[in-house]
Amino acid sequence: MNSQSNATDYAALARQIKLWGLELGFQEIRITDTALDEAERHLLRWLDLGRHGEMHYMARHGLRRTRPAELVPGTIRVLVGRMNYLPQRQSSLVSALLRTRTGYVSRYALGRDYHKLIRKRLQRLAERIEDSVGPFGYRAFVDSAPVMEKALAEKSGAGWIGKHTNVINSKSGSWFFLGELYTDLPLPLDSGASNNCGSCRACLDVCPTGAIVAPYELDARRCISYLTIELRGRIPEPLRPLMGNRIYGCDDCQIFCPWNRFAKLSRESGFSPRATLLDRELVELSCWSETEFLTRTEGSAVRRIGYECWLRNIAVALGNADTAADIVSALERLSRHHSALVREHAEWGLTQHPSG
Repeated sequence: MNSQSNATDYAALARQIKLWGLELGFQEIRITDTALDEAERHLLRWLDLGRHGEMHYMARHGLRRTRPAELVPGTIRVLVGRMNYLPQRQSSLVSALLRTRTGYVSRYALGRDYHKLIRKRLQRLAERIEDSVGPFGYRAFVDSAPVMEKALAEKSGAGWIGKHTNVINSKSGSWFFLGELYTDLPLPLDSGASNNCGSCRACLDVCPTGAIVAPYELDARRCISYLTIELRGRIPEPLRPLMGNRIYGCDDCQIFCPWNRFAKLSRESGFSPRATLLDRELVELSCWSETEFLTRTEGSAVRRIGYECWLRNIAVALGNADTAADIVSALERLSRHHSALVREHAEWGLTQHPSG
């Protein structure tokens, strides 16, 4: 990374960067340093306890995750961008969870894949900085590399890490994406955020599978987001009835967080829900061919789980649906699928409808 001239007014540049961020669709840009000692201790303990499950990439990069300068040499500051994605009022989310015949997709995944959208905005931000001060060292990240984005967000003041381990902003709740720009610019630092969870334990009490095992401690192996997205094999049988109609991710800890009464709907058109994924009938989704799945999830984060896990998740949701002839017929069809993984979950689903 390159250093800039001492003549640069970094305080003025920081103010300008924040204005550019707003123009590019971010709700705010915050600035922090790279000291993540406490976050590193928390991560190592989490890994030692095996709570990352099969997410082996969490340990693969060693300490580069918590030491930004080891990942990108020369990094001394991190710009943290926050962008709202909530596509609909929270009241509609609760009702969606209660409709057992429809599949619930985590609201972050209903629109365009946020990775590409936010990375492009960060790149444009970097180009504006470069136009202002000349060449400088930077690298953009959006949930795609060993980056402790939540710890950096808290340290920057973008929000605090809540008891559910998501980042909460006192003015906007938690329905937002994060993106980071590692840089060698010695920009002035923003102050960190204070924790305002208090004695509230709404997220712990509402978690369907008890994945939030203690305040600020998540066992991913029990988390529905992990089970439906990260896990590639069998979903543990005791957890299946607890998953309800959630076929990709889970939003319960956010839906019931009191701070999300301040959540703002996204103004970003790219995050608008696509009709093919928004609360569609499970029976209909179970009929998609692999080609249809790939076509209808193109440009969506949902595509990453692949067709086999998509059907696996739907089979579990069908098993949890209210008994009806078409629900049972869909499970019987999936129980004859060429994938052993799909068949096994469909056969389990059929046992949940003994009178079907």
